[in-house]
Amino acid sequence: MPNRIRILLRCSILYISITITISILFLSLAHIPSEFVVDISNLDKIQHFFAYVVLTISWLITKNVKFKKITNSSIVIICFVFGIIIEVLQGSITTYRSPGFLDIVANSTGIITGFILFRTFIQKNGYLI
Repeated sequence: MPNRIRILLRCSILYISITITISILFLSLAHIPSEFVVDISNLDKIQHFFAYVVLTISWLITKNVKFKKITNSSIVIICFVFGIIIEVLQGSITTYRSPGFLDIVANSTGIITGFILFRTFIQKNGYLI
């Protein structure tokens, strides 16, 4: 990776992770009209899975670039708690969303997968920005 791009990513990785987090929060709590919802079986769970893979990897990279004293397991736990908080908020502050145990399972599976991908392909091979 060219040095200028590496410097730009190092400077902006925290903002990228915050943007991903806010986007997941917004999309999890926003009312999405039914005409925009695609009716595919279990698509919701697949979306949860991939959102939390991206969330976890982005924060693990951020942690390794900006916050070296924080452990990887702390990031995994924070992502897990974030997912549970969103499910609780869906049941308590919205009338159009409902919390779901399978959503938490999909989130958790995404977090674990993100952690494994990070350890296997990014951290182990030294691909941190």
